[in-house]
Amino acid sequence: MSKRDFEKCVVEAVDESLSSLGNSSKQAIYFHLEKSFSIKRQEIPNRINDFADALEKIFGLGANFLEILIIERLNEKTGQNIKRQAPKSLTLAEYVKTVENNLSHKRATAKIEGEVFQCKEITVE
Repeated sequence: MSKRDFEKCVVEAVDESLSSLGNSSKQAIYFHLEKSFSIKRQEIPNRINDFADALEKIFGLGANFLEILIIERLNEKTGQNIKRQAPKSLTLAEYVKTVENNLSHKRATAKIEGEVFQCKEITVE
């Protein structure tokens, strides 16, 4: 999965999670994020800390519910299953960074394996 695909998955996970509150509420939250916190929808993957902080300011403790939904949706979309275990639970931002790092590592490993495979094909006659 490319970085761009991952960012798309994050935005989709956020969209789907906010949709659980209703479409009008989702649109109102995006409006509030942009006007009050200067966070555009497409910027969320690159500003995940700011986004999580904004959710907490908007929803207080209720932000945890949305964060869990976002994490569940991201799990489904990326095939990752990183557990949030007490007492040291990953925050939404930490979780997204962990998944991104895992996927980045897989991309790098696949690229290296592909290069090794290509080298083997070239040297074998």
